[in-house]
Amino acid sequence: MKVKPSDREAFSRMAPGVLTAGGFLGTDTRPPEEIIAEDEAAFARLGMDFDQVAWELAQLAEEGSKGLGEPIKVRNLLVQAGDARGMLPCPWNDGLFHKTAVSLRPADLPPGACVEGEDMLVYSELSIHLLKVHHFCQGLGSPFRLAPELIAELLEK
Repeated sequence: MKVKPSDREAFSRMAPGVLTAGGFLGTDTRPPEEIIAEDEAAFARLGMDFDQVAWELAQLAEEGSKGLGEPIKVRNLLVQAGDARGMLPCPWNDGLFHKTAVSLRPADLPPGACVEGEDMLVYSELSIHLLKVHHFCQGLGSPFRLAPELIAELLEK
């Protein structure tokens, strides 16, 4: 797979300390283009559509914001949405996004039983954009990784 210059520049901005303290790749050592290709294959295998999942995550974030920072039950999930001051740029330089943090977890699991990345999904306004526009779920170990299998489980796909 040949990497476009715009992608190469975006990938260089994903490193820790460039746009965010932790970066976008977590502990993943795969090249970003490989991460994207493997997540696209997982979405296809799970029968999920990037646009539809992005829309659902945005709707859950909107519902969660009604809790004013406290978890609220939406369908079979506990959704907690928080906002921080400031904006984050997309690594592809195609937008600025509010700093938000939304967490989703099954409503029937006690908070202490949830393990981030296993039972709980954490995402932001930027995460939704990266998913929808760039099919980028972030690297393994990234705190905002949108793991396709976990999305499928939580959204009952």
